[in-house]
Amino acid sequence: MRRLLYIFVVMTAVCACGGRKGAVSQGADDARRPVGPVFSADSAYAFCEAQCAFGPRTMNSEAHEQCGEWIASKFRSYGMEVIMQKAVLNGFDGTRLNSTNIIASYKPEQTTRILLCAHWDSRPWADNDPDSANWRKPVMAANDGASGVAVMLETARLISAADSLALGVDFVCFDAEDWGVPQWSDRTDDNGDSWALGAQYWAGNPHRDGYEARFGILLDMVGGQEARFHKELVSKHFAPAIVDKVWSAASVAGFGSYFPTSDGGMVNDDHVPVNRIARIPTIDIIPYYPDCEASSFGPTWHTVDDDMAHIDKATLKAVGQTVVQVLFSER
Repeated sequence: MRRLLYIFVVMTAVCACGGRKGAVSQGADDARRPVGPVFSADSAYAFCEAQCAFGPRTMNSEAHEQCGEWIASKFRSYGMEVIMQKAVLNGFDGTRLNSTNIIASYKPEQTTRILLCAHWDSRPWADNDPDSANWRKPVMAANDGASGVAVMLETARLISAADSLALGVDFVCFDAEDWGVPQWSDRTDDNGDSWALGAQYWAGNPHRDGYEARFGILLDMVGGQEARFHKELVSKHFAPAIVDKVWSAASVAGFGSYFPTSDGGMVNDDHVPVNRIARIPTIDIIPYYPDCEASSFGPTWHTVDDDMAHIDKATLKAVGQTVVQVLFSER
């Protein structure tokens, strides 16, 4: 996924929290105490592992197609209504990408909805690997892709079992996020649009006409070792109240140490088209490693080491329980 810091040339005139529906505050009581079921890090880890068992889920590959069907089947097993949004998208290099956004909906009849999203495809090139011999090898994407989907699957399992949420939740697995221009390319005209292709398509062609959500949360690289989730700056621009809501929920749930109140970077990710095109105030939970020489996104970002050996159950737990706290605090 696009992990390089990205500076907007022009910040669009979307008001912070300026989606079609304004954010509604958490209940006064729930904002001060842990609520909701217990998020299982073991279950999320198993979901992450299951995706990796297919191999790298690179676009147009058999592993990609098989894993997509598996993800959809898991959501269906939890009683979710699933839409497979297929499109043929153009990669930066002219490759035709057979893309599938997987949308799973809890209580699709509810008009008040929350959006959770992550990307599920794998980076086809380990172009940030310290060994140049690996630059054209695919990335397993245990963290950069599979971890976010894993947290969503465990969340779907929990809310389906509890069946106590009065609002609807849409889990959107974006495809074709990580086909962006590689670092070894001689292309000089990359303006960021080569990334997040599935999210761009969904934002302009939502799975339901007139789709609205109160707010959205993007889960990106949420299983890494020693990860800390600083406040991402694009999120603060478009949806500062949602940033505050989520960071407060992390503190209440007991995971404030994973969500420092300091700022991170400005990132071009799937939440950008969701904010700019779909106009749904959406934040990005994404790690920031300020002291990592390899990348501020961590040492395994876009390398062959992004595998299950570098997934931390404690990180999955911190993010997953925070998401549960947010959902079960909404009224």
